[in-house]
Amino acid sequence: MSQKVIITPEAFEYMEKVTGTDGVEVRVNLPKEIIEQINEICDSFDNDPGELINVLHEAQNRFGYLPAEVQDMVAHNLHIPVAQVYGVVTFYSYFSMIPKGEHPISICVGTACYVRGAERVLEEFIKELGIKVGETTPDGRFSINCLRCVGACGLAPVVLVGDKVYGRVSPDGVKQIIAEYSS
Repeated sequence: MSQKVIITPEAFEYMEKVTGTDGVEVRVNLPKEIIEQINEICDSFDNDPGELINVLHEAQNRFGYLPAEVQDMVAHNLHIPVAQVYGVVTFYSYFSMIPKGEHPISICVGTACYVRGAERVLEEFIKELGIKVGETTPDGRFSINCLRCVGACGLAPVVLVGDKVYGRVSPDGVKQIIAEYSS
């Protein structure tokens, strides 16, 4: 059974018209400013499909994550299938299609950190923030994810909040770390 999606003409009024260098026109449900930023990023890499990872990296740095609409625009600008962009985004753990919190918390669960109690530290963050791995707090302030290794094994277990590294973290230290970013 096939399903037909009908988009009313009124819906198109809210979508931006974008014409690529190939002359193909598409409609995108993104604000004009975001479209311009994506175009600027792609242009800075000469709209070269071989620069896809660099384009996605820059886009994620700019927007914090890579929603489907951004992936559509990147594919359009680089003249590649959206499936190829999606494949790269979902293959590399660095890329995220879910917005991260203002203060992203990353717990290293590599061998050294795991052996020294990273799992208990992770459980404490989950308990204190009331969210699971991959989620963001309702206020958008914190998100939690796990990393395999940050290269600071001598400081295990290690937690990163943004770019700040916390070493030898115990479950008792979790509340203090969260408090630093709560005020």
